[in-house]
Amino acid sequence: MKLLFTAVGLVLILEGIPYFAFPEKMKELLLQLQELPPETLRIIGFFSMALGLLICYVVQRTGIFQ
Repeated sequence: MKLLFTAVGLVLILEGIPYFAFPEKMKELLLQLQELPPETLRIIGFFSMALGLLICYVVQRTGIFQ
C-alpha cells in the first residue's frame, strides 16, 4: 500500500513541475480556469477536498506511515 501512495504522490509531483518551472504555463492554466463557470469551479473544489479527506482517512485507518 505504501508503494501505491508513493507512486501516486510521485505522479502528482511530476505532473505539477511544468506549471511551477515555467510561469507561462501557469498563466495559461489560470486563464483557462477563469473561463470556467463558478459552478464548475465549486464542483472541482469540492471533489478535490473530498479526495484529500478520503486519502487522509485511508492513510490514518491503515496506519501506513506509522
